[in-house]
Formats: sequence, structure tokens, C-alpha cells
Amino acid sequence: MAADAPDRYGVIGYPVSHSRSPVIHRLFALQTGQNMQYELLQVPPEKLVSAVLQFRRTGGRGLNVTVPHKTAVVELVDELSERAASAGAVNTLTFAPDMVRGDNTDGVGLIRDLQQNLGQRLANTNILILGAGGATRGIVRPLLESGPSLLTIANRTVSKAEELRARFAPWGRVTACSFDDIDTSLDYGLIVNATSAGLKGETPPYPAAAVGPTTCCYDLSYGLQPTPFCLWGAANGAALSVMGWGMLVEQAAESFYVWRGVRPDTAPVLKQLSVSAS
Repeated sequence: MAADAPDRYGVIGYPVSHSRSPVIHRLFALQTGQNMQYELLQVPPEKLVSAVLQFRRTGGRGLNVTVPHKTAVVELVDELSERAASAGAVNTLTFAPDMVRGDNTDGVGLIRDLQQNLGQRLANTNILILGAGGATRGIVRPLLESGPSLLTIANRTVSKAEELRARFAPWGRVTACSFDDIDTSLDYGLIVNATSAGLKGETPPYPAAAVGPTTCCYDLSYGLQPTPFCLWGAANGAALSVMGWGMLVEQAAESFYVWRGVRPDTAPVLKQLSVSAS
């Protein structure tokens, strides 16, 4: 490999063709003067291990990890950051010469977008998370550390929500329930869609009464058109109904910092993405 060859990074997922991460990291690299390239790796679950090992073996420096690999990839890591260990999920791999490090930047990315970009107050509010998969694992602890009155995890399979309730109970007040048993008498300041329903174009199976006039509906998914969840939130009177573009950029900035030791300015990148998505 030539001395001036760019360092290789990428994102691994299935599907991953819709990802805007290559654009984001290219903009970060230009902004900060980093010599790097960023690739898309569309890899089904049965080929995850071989694909990660191959990327590392051929000189790859790091990978972002997205659906559905965030929990499975934990088994390939030698050292977990505290936030990845508490989540039991990884979205950032760093390949050092003698080890693989795993981190999770999803939670800090979401909190930064909610508080800094969207001006949302999380302390002393009720928060509802829809879904109990790998995406949820990365955001529960940071949300609890922001000081809500109650955080509820709702899922089609209650046992999965209950498993996460037990895992994160040390960090705050958490409850678990099915979609059908969501307590609609509570005023939810924030409802987060962490299911993959939006990727499949499905109408959200959640009670409309959970949405109030002060609710922020936040979809971790994103697209060029509003997701079904965002349309659902807006149709049911949410104060704000947004897709996860901001979280995508903020978690990418944190991953970039983990890899390169440089923190990019997210504002111009967010602005450029919002223009291209409109």
C-alpha cells in the first residue's frame, strides 16, 4: 500500500445501500484535512464474521456497524468501551494492530441532536421508546442519564423489552410493555421509533393517544421522504416530528473523533444534508 494511500473506513449492514454515511464522512474528512476513504459493505448476517475479518486483514482501519449487526458484532471485539459494554451493542469498530475495539456512539449522537440541534428538554419528562433491538440498546442509558421522570420501552415481544428494562434499571426509572399496553394517560415529551418498520414502509402499530401537543416524535430511521412514523406523529398532533438525520450526523462525528482524534463541525454537514433531502 502506497504511503499516501487513504486510510480505509466503512459501514457494514444489511441493507446498507441507502446509507448517507459515506457522504457524511467524506465531508468530515474534507473539513478536517484527513486522508481517508469510506465504503459501503452490504453484508448478510451469515457473512458478517468473514466480512469484518477480511476488511481488517486488507488494511481497514475502522467500521461503523448498522442494522442488523450491532449486537452480533460484539463477539468479534477484544475491548469494549463503557458505553458499548452497558449497551451490549456496538456501532463503531476500531482496528488496532493487536486488537479490535468496540464503541457505541448512537446514544451521544441522539442526545446531541435532541438537545443542541432541536432544543428539546429531556429532564423530568416521560420518554417512550418503540422497539427493543440493537438501536434501542445504544440510546437507553444516555437518555436515562439526561434525567427523565420515566422511560418506557415498548415492543411487540414484551420479553425483549423486559430484558432491556432489567439491564438499564441501575441508571433510572424504566418500565417495559407491549405496544398494546402503552400507558396513554402519560404526557410523553419524547417518543422514539427504534423499530425497523419505517425501512419496510409499514404503518406504525402504536396508539395515537400516546402523542400529545408537546410531544417530539423522533424516528431513528431516515429517508428522502418522511417516514411512516414521522407522518403518523405529525397526523396525531405532535409538536415536532423528525427523522434521524441529526443523530446520523452526530453519531458519525463521534465515530470520526474516536478514529481520528479530531472532532468535526456538524452544523455545515447537517445543513448540506437537509438541503439534499428536501
